[in-house]
Amino acid sequence: MSAEPIGFIGLGNMGAPMAANMAKAGHALLCFDAAGTQGRMPAGVAAAGSVAAIAQRVRIALFSLPDGKVSEAVAREMLAAKPRTIEILIDTSTTGMADAERLHDTCRKEGVVYVDAPVSGGVGGAKAGTLALMVAAPDDVYEKIAPLLKPMARQVFHVGTRPGQGMAMKLLNNFLSATAMAATSEAIAFGERQGLDMKTMLDIINISTGQNTASADKFPKRVLTGTYDHGFATRLMTKDMRLYLDAVRHAGTPSKVGEPVAGVWDRLDNTWPKSDFTEIYPFVRDGEPKGPRQ
Repeated sequence: MSAEPIGFIGLGNMGAPMAANMAKAGHALLCFDAAGTQGRMPAGVAAAGSVAAIAQRVRIALFSLPDGKVSEAVAREMLAAKPRTIEILIDTSTTGMADAERLHDTCRKEGVVYVDAPVSGGVGGAKAGTLALMVAAPDDVYEKIAPLLKPMARQVFHVGTRPGQGMAMKLLNNFLSATAMAATSEAIAFGERQGLDMKTMLDIINISTGQNTASADKFPKRVLTGTYDHGFATRLMTKDMRLYLDAVRHAGTPSKVGEPVAGVWDRLDNTWPKSDFTEIYPFVRDGEPKGPRQ
């Protein structure tokens, strides 16, 4: 437990339950959300009027934000606060590797440590406190912050000491998740065309070699039920795929699978821009329709 407050910025679908689990563990939080802090923060914590106010009152702050541009804007606002007490910024958002490296350099010049520590596990994992956290930080910084992160996670992984390595781990993971979802959609669409029952197919796949996170979780809970309500927007998966491909091109590693998979997600996002990412199934099944979902 921490008597000293910890800043928490971003109380959306992921951030709000993450902050709630930290509060339940006894951490004193000082929260801010640009969309409205009072209605989103967990009970028993304090609200700040701005991110600058957080920078003036805490030594450690966490972000849970939509993308790298927002993370950079928030970080710069905190660095500009005078006087300030902030020493460590922990970014649990999914940004690009270049974003993380740039923010690290910007913060270092101001005497602040930037840590990229993206999460995996979705909204369900955020609520249950079973996320996986992928932390890139110097050894001494990791030892300091790891206890603060544990209430949000089943496991906290120290993936490296170089800025951007946490983001690299998250992006390659999301590439695999995106590929599994697209490939499972194609396979189930084929099976249904042959008269096979979706539940039966999933039961067999999930005790066979084709089992994956889509077949074991997303399809039984969100596709078979027809709810398509996983809580992760297609636009975010599409963003993550673009960030992954950008990083792959920079690294000079192969993208023979990544390019076509990213193309499917781009087309889904362009056609159904407000969709849940599980809606890739009807999109694939129906031959990538060109208009709004009926």
